[in-house]
Amino acid sequence: MGTINSAMALITGALDADQMALNVTSNNVANASNQSYTREVPNWSENQPIYLNGLAQGAGITVTGGVSQRDRVLNQRLDQQQQLSASSTSLLTALTTLQSSFTPAPSSTSTGSIGTDITNFFDSYTQLESDPASNPLRQQVLSSATTLAADISGAAASLNAQQSSIDQSTTTVVSQVNALTSSLAQVTQEIQSASPNQDAGVLEDQRQSDLSQLSQLIGINQITTEKNGLSVTTTGGQLLESEGASFPITSGSVNGVTHFFLGTSDITAALATGGGQIGGLLTARDQSIPTTLASLDQLAYSISTQVNTVNNAGTDLVGDNGNAGNIFNAPTQVAGSAAAMAVVMTDPNKIAAAGLGLGMGDDSNALAAANLATQSFVNGQTPSNFYSNLVSTLGATVSETATQNTALTASVTQLQTQVSSLSGVSLDDEASNLEEFQRSYQAASQTFTILNSVMASALNLGVETAVA
Repeated sequence: MGTINSAMALITGALDADQMALNVTSNNVANASNQSYTREVPNWSENQPIYLNGLAQGAGITVTGGVSQRDRVLNQRLDQQQQLSASSTSLLTALTTLQSSFTPAPSSTSTGSIGTDITNFFDSYTQLESDPASNPLRQQVLSSATTLAADISGAAASLNAQQSSIDQSTTTVVSQVNALTSSLAQVTQEIQSASPNQDAGVLEDQRQSDLSQLSQLIGINQITTEKNGLSVTTTGGQLLESEGASFPITSGSVNGVTHFFLGTSDITAALATGGGQIGGLLTARDQSIPTTLASLDQLAYSISTQVNTVNNAGTDLVGDNGNAGNIFNAPTQVAGSAAAMAVVMTDPNKIAAAGLGLGMGDDSNALAAANLATQSFVNGQTPSNFYSNLVSTLGATVSETATQNTALTASVTQLQTQVSSLSGVSLDDEASNLEEFQRSYQAASQTFTILNSVMASALNLGVETAVA
């Protein structure tokens, strides 16, 4: 009887184990579309054998729930690549928008291209040489000057608006970062309380989801601590979360620009180089846009200053010698010159086409203004060449960033495939597992039925019984 009882106990354990395995597989199938879910496999464990007369007797098997199929090192590698990719993507988006402010016009006769405007403006002086007293030609000089000034100031306004928009976006990103670090602190505390020495299943999935989202917003480092804990820092080493406590990033205005702080430390520069979406945004806000705007300011300052100087060195139609006035508003410094650039002359008769003290038929001063087109007075370059280099440099930066972004995106995709292969749910695999566990359960059930019949026969000796 003891042998039959032992067999009954073994099969009962097998039925329980198969049922648990079926439950684990069913849960995988139910979460097949849940991107945050990590596939589980039954945790089969052979029971300690029983020794009788020196012989080991098997004691069956036990399934103690499911074990999540995760690789923390692989997940961290994915997080690291995601923060690089997110930084590159946000920078590329900003640079593409920046470049659109300097998109060449479809044709040389269209307005909107600063390069074309520069050419047209100095060409208008060349045309004025042919008839220095012509009112229509003088009007054309002012008209082309107005177009040039409007397009340069418009481009500057666009850059300033983009910079302001990015500044606002960075504060939004930081708010999201703070929410995620707070969630991480809470879930880590729950993990340490519920499962300090093993995988915590659903809680681990939530923590990994928070980490994945956080890595796309900001550059982070992850440090595993005791009792299944986790500390998260910025790539610069500033603590964001540790042992169930979060440390929010605060913001404040410094010279009209939003800066970010942890405690009393200004971490803005570290965030810019650390990765994540905020890294790309800060790089665009603090480097790409200011550099381009500075070049545009230099162009506006140089053209305005030189043209005004030439106009005040000649004689206009009303006879003013050396005092004809400025065509463009006179900038006092380079910074801000592009945004402030405008035509202040309204009377075309004030254009000094003649040389100083010469009659209205003279064109020597108009020739001097036209010759500015070929003179290297903008940081050692002609106006057209300076602008062309500005645009080509920006284009090269966009192209380089796009190439880098493509490579990083491909790397993220590759790592996501590896993670999915390990942790994702395959319905084909789960269908195969369901069939296997079902057949195992059926076999155990059949064995249980046979043992039950054998038990009945033993209890009813002499009574004929049938064994199915």
